[in-house]
Amino acid sequence: MVRRIVTGLDEAGTACVVSDGESPVSKEYAHTPGFAAALVWRTGQTPEPVNEAVATDVTSYVPGPGETIALTVTFPPDSVFGDPSWDPMKAVPENLANTPGLAELFEPDAPGMHTTPTVDYVVVLDGTLVLELDNGRTVQLNAGDIVVQNATRHAWRNPGDKPVTIFVSLMGARV
Repeated sequence: MVRRIVTGLDEAGTACVVSDGESPVSKEYAHTPGFAAALVWRTGQTPEPVNEAVATDVTSYVPGPGETIALTVTFPPDSVFGDPSWDPMKAVPENLANTPGLAELFEPDAPGMHTTPTVDYVVVLDGTLVLELDNGRTVQLNAGDIVVQNATRHAWRNPGDKPVTIFVSLMGARV
């Protein structure tokens, strides 16, 4: 997964690193090889610096207005979803368990498409990814590209042959 460094204050009030390592909430999907997500950070409605790890009992991956969630998502190549051994019905319970609140927003009749009531900052960390929007409109993204996703319907596609990882900061919006 992705290395996460968290800064905070020590007992003397001096800036320090309070955590350096893999995100404590990392999910690898057994049914969809190569698909993984790691919750990087989460805040409440009024963000406050804290010296604690991410809560492992996140009830929703969709933050409410004023709240934030930061995570990484690794997308396997689209060929994984086209493989005859991949059964989307078997993937649903795992997705619901690993990303509650978000998984329920995916459209059953349009695989991958979803709309979140959030403003998202998305950074492509490696590889090439395609952002699909309404009416088949697409944007090819490369490592280092940043997307500001403003509560619009979208899907992420990986037409390549290697996994692609993005960093996403979701901010709950009033829509």
